[in-house]
Amino acid sequence: MTTDLHPAANALRVAVLQFNPIVGDLAGNARQIVEQARLAHAQGARLVLTPELSLCGYPPEDLLLRPSFIQACQDALIGIATELGDLPDLHVLVGHPAHAGGPGARSRSWSTPDLLNAASHLTQGAVHGTYAKRELPNYQVFDERRYFVSGRDAGFGPLVIDVAGVRLGVLICEDAWFAEPAQATCAQGAQVLLVINASPFHAGKAAEREARMAERARQHQCPLIYAHMVGGQDEVVFDGASFALDAQGQLQARAAGFESECLMVDLVAPTHPGTPVTLKPGTVAPLLDADAEIWQALVTGVRDYLGKNGFSSALLGLSGGIDSALVLAVAVDALGADKVRTVMMPSPYTADISWIDARDMADRLGVRHDEIAIGPMFEDFKRSLAPLFEGRPEDTTEENIQARIRGTLLMALSNKTGAMVLTTGNKSEMATGYCTLYGDMAGGFAVIKDLVKTRVYDLSRWRNEQARLAGQVEPIPERIITRPPSAELRPDQTDQDSLPPYEVLDAILQRYMEQDESIESIVAAGFDRADVDKVTRLLKINEYKRQQAAVGVRVTHRAFGRDWRYPITSRFRA
Repeated sequence: MTTDLHPAANALRVAVLQFNPIVGDLAGNARQIVEQARLAHAQGARLVLTPELSLCGYPPEDLLLRPSFIQACQDALIGIATELGDLPDLHVLVGHPAHAGGPGARSRSWSTPDLLNAASHLTQGAVHGTYAKRELPNYQVFDERRYFVSGRDAGFGPLVIDVAGVRLGVLICEDAWFAEPAQATCAQGAQVLLVINASPFHAGKAAEREARMAERARQHQCPLIYAHMVGGQDEVVFDGASFALDAQGQLQARAAGFESECLMVDLVAPTHPGTPVTLKPGTVAPLLDADAEIWQALVTGVRDYLGKNGFSSALLGLSGGIDSALVLAVAVDALGADKVRTVMMPSPYTADISWIDARDMADRLGVRHDEIAIGPMFEDFKRSLAPLFEGRPEDTTEENIQARIRGTLLMALSNKTGAMVLTTGNKSEMATGYCTLYGDMAGGFAVIKDLVKTRVYDLSRWRNEQARLAGQVEPIPERIITRPPSAELRPDQTDQDSLPPYEVLDAILQRYMEQDESIESIVAAGFDRADVDKVTRLLKINEYKRQQAAVGVRVTHRAFGRDWRYPITSRFRA
């Protein structure tokens, strides 16, 4: 962020509003844009950039199919222009949906889109131009072709705006990843590229974005300013880290990751015709390392999912195991200890050290901790079912009854107190079905749903290390990290009784589920066929569970959720 109160006479100050909109909160989002634009103007900014679909939030999904929603967006856009009309030298770029003006229609049996993913240039109390996104992503978490028509197909050309003698070309997110939109914009005389974005986070995405945008800046020999969203929206998280690059693709400014911020970028106008626009160096916030960015994504996801949906507190079952320990640490960082409650629900098979470690961790983090022994309830269930189970030995049925008792207790406390239940299952468990439907899967938000088990351990160690470096008590007791994982639903149980070692399981999952490798290629890479067959079989037969699971934070490039759309009924496995 620039430290000068006002830019030099030949400089154009651009304010990048990296803020956290709420989907559908048109009044609230518009208010943020107006307030932040006024503050930026007072600091000398004459151009304000907001993220992609900043007015309505991203992704609005099927809200876009409601005519009343689109009309409300249009009204809010005009409202922003009107409210800022008393600042005639201020230019604001706002992302919003808009009608394309084509023959779009929808019936019960067919549909054609007639909407644009648009950005409008507001100044002097009115809309002075609109750009329509040309490249519509339809992969991973994206469904843009369900709702939007390409600006190219709708007859919208480039948008180049003139502010203080500098010509700035507008692009929206995916447009900048392809060559044609920038080429078309620069052909219209753009000296600077403005890229507004809502780019969902996955590990390593920030560095990838900057590298691709640097290619674009170098290709056209012009500076590039990248305005990005921040915050959580259901399962996706936006990580901020907006930035500015010079014409050689060199980083000159960067906002912090996962924080709302107004990044000021000063462009220096050419003193002679034909000379390029330059970019004044500003503050460069560091990119987070791999563990830190995942941690911040989890914290952001929990904070915003609860906060934006009206939940002020969280509740979770604390077992003394690694998964619930990590979820508790994330929840406390996201919400504060006073907003988190834990419940230990020991069964007849719960080890003493699990009681001790759960109490220890709750004490370390200062959260309310209660204990409800489920042994008597478990026996009542068994007695009630005994006539119907006669002649059948105990098996996973009795294990699942214990998990479902716990789920019922947690949901009862949630209903009574209004606290959101955080589930504690990880990606390895979700993949293989090593979780109980309506038991440990019961809850409203799955914090570590996209972390494989080995990553759970890595991140737990990292969080403890951060506490040590800060001179604080480690939040997760060391024994929780070092003891063998167990569901503790039968005597002397460990996870590896039922599953391959997690380092093997997770490696197979990453190849098969995240990278779409075949069974044969994974075996050829050196994995035991029996392990590969088991993991892929479990993955297939447990799809019905995953489609009933709580939404959770996406931190990889492919998570169970919007990224993963497999049929429950299927006989293909290869």
